[in-house]
Amino acid sequence: MPPIPRKDSAAEDIAGYLPDAEADEEEDIVVEPAPAEGPDLPFTAIDWSGQAGEAAGKAGADVIQALVKRLPNAPGVYRMMNAAGDVLYVGKARSLKKRVTAYAQGRFHTNRIGRMVRETVTMEFVVTRTEIEALLLEANLIKRLRPRFNVLLRDDKSFPYIVVTGDHPAPGIFKHRGARSRKGDYFGPFASAGAVGRTINALQRAFLLRTCTDSVFETRTRPCLLFQIKRCSGPCTGEISPVDYAELVGEAKDFLSGRSQKVKTQIGAAMQLASDDLDFERAAIYRDRLAALSHVQSHQGINPQSVEEADVFALHQEGGQNCIQVFFFRTGQNWGNRAYFPKADPALEAGEVLGSFLAQFYDDKPSPRTILLAQQVEEQELLAQALATRAGHKVLIGVPKRGEKKDLVDHALQNAREALARRLAETSTQARLLEGLKETFGLEKIPTRIEVYDNSHIMGTNAVGAMIVAGPEGFVKNQYRKFNIRSTEITPGDDFGMMREVMERRFSRLLKEEQENGASAGDDALAEENGNGAFPAWPDVILIDGGQGQMSAVRGILDKLGVAGRVTAIGVAKGVDRDAGRERFFVAGRESFTLPVRDPVLYFVQRLRDEAHRFAIGSHRARRKKEMTKNPLDEIAGIGPGRKRALLMHFGTAKAVSRAAMDDLMAVDGISESVARAVYNHFHEN
Repeated sequence: MPPIPRKDSAAEDIAGYLPDAEADEEEDIVVEPAPAEGPDLPFTAIDWSGQAGEAAGKAGADVIQALVKRLPNAPGVYRMMNAAGDVLYVGKARSLKKRVTAYAQGRFHTNRIGRMVRETVTMEFVVTRTEIEALLLEANLIKRLRPRFNVLLRDDKSFPYIVVTGDHPAPGIFKHRGARSRKGDYFGPFASAGAVGRTINALQRAFLLRTCTDSVFETRTRPCLLFQIKRCSGPCTGEISPVDYAELVGEAKDFLSGRSQKVKTQIGAAMQLASDDLDFERAAIYRDRLAALSHVQSHQGINPQSVEEADVFALHQEGGQNCIQVFFFRTGQNWGNRAYFPKADPALEAGEVLGSFLAQFYDDKPSPRTILLAQQVEEQELLAQALATRAGHKVLIGVPKRGEKKDLVDHALQNAREALARRLAETSTQARLLEGLKETFGLEKIPTRIEVYDNSHIMGTNAVGAMIVAGPEGFVKNQYRKFNIRSTEITPGDDFGMMREVMERRFSRLLKEEQENGASAGDDALAEENGNGAFPAWPDVILIDGGQGQMSAVRGILDKLGVAGRVTAIGVAKGVDRDAGRERFFVAGRESFTLPVRDPVLYFVQRLRDEAHRFAIGSHRARRKKEMTKNPLDEIAGIGPGRKRALLMHFGTAKAVSRAAMDDLMAVDGISESVARAVYNHFHEN
């Protein structure tokens, strides 16, 4: 094993372990975020130059035994890797020597650990000053490297907030994601962007705050439509005095801060006063504002009296799967909930799964002062100290036994149980459909990965090929891909030529990745059999939206690349008069055929084809819109034509700018530290 170079900072230490983010920018629709700078902690890497020879040529417990000799009794993080260099597992330890020695003894409690050790051919270590630092680094590396033997947080999108700006004489109310670089008051997090949108719409009716951008505000000469429909008070054209508008802003902040009853009382009193003065038009305005506030609260569900700020977590295990339900409570109000289905070995206990999930969940999110759990987690006190270190305030993690807090976690647990039941029912239905697909088309085995392809264009312009993926659990959206048609030799509108390009690029890339990783289709099957959560890279079945012509183009490329025997290609041609239910299927070695109108497999294939069609059209529209919209750099305050030109000349594309680190941005001529920070914060939440 080559020696691990010492690092001078935590940012360099973590960045050195991150996978290469290079990818086909035109092909991937799910773009991984740029590597984070990592926790600001002084990590020190171990120099293994003296032990490289001892571990060479060994595997499993033997290689671990060779590496453990000089490990210190100090806290740190270790990584176990296989022959291909893939990280199998990331763990932290209070004592690296004791923890790794346990692996070297060869006595394992579970099959999962046994498989993990047997596949290990090398290990890497990072020593930290404290166990808290080790826990933070472990969570950071698990999220970046996604080792298959760890508990993995599948959905890790940032949460939206509501911001009432504070850098303008007439503050506005907006949805916000990312770093809190703009001056103002932030409220949240909300469970979804939809919840934020509904809340802002109701708050517009209640408080009449503006939602237009500052540039639009400055250029208005007459009130906009929102003023006409009583959704804005019109501060842009002086329809309301600055003092009265400031009063509306204060009421909105009070409501979002939990003082909703005070605000409703004030508005109710104003409505009564207007009614007593026989000013019924003004009284009706206050009445509508009260109705809007009631609408917000009615959509929040439970609003506890004894919980000011807390996140509530509950985990339910069933059928080898896990569901974690999280509720967000801020200022005594319920801001929504979300269900997560982390990947984890079925043998893991609930406390271990939930503990690992929490560490990853708060790796890049602010933690509240209270976290309520439905069950105890491993190293609960250590986790609380780690979150407090990152948040800068005390964090209490507890399992309530009685009262209103106990009702909250029970409610979350019930939601987790119901969400997992729905998922298991959907999975069971999907399994029956996949079995029917196998029987209908004479497949050798039940497919675990189905890819569906479609093209979209307008008279050959902005042509896009699309690939959607389905598996045993339904659509796998993080595997979707789009292919911007590049070839200049294809006649505009030539669907056959487009499909040939898509097939060649897709399977050429698969072959290249297989060669680089030393993997094969058999490894995909083994991964599924072992139940380690890996999703196969190679498809068992590809569905093509087209008839005999499209199938001939596809088979020609598969034969050219030598992979025709590894996948089953099925053409789905639209029926007579393009009627759904009269589709004709084309499979190699068989005559074309149709299925009964009410056949469940036919419905299943239609659903797959419709999803591919939806995704292809959406990708085409996005590409067409992108050509008509501004560059993302235009949205950053302080970036004018000169600086934008300098950034694009240095990095090439706006996407490359979004992935750049602070030091790289500051290296561009004309970009100061403050401007670099503004650019970096625009593209990164933390």
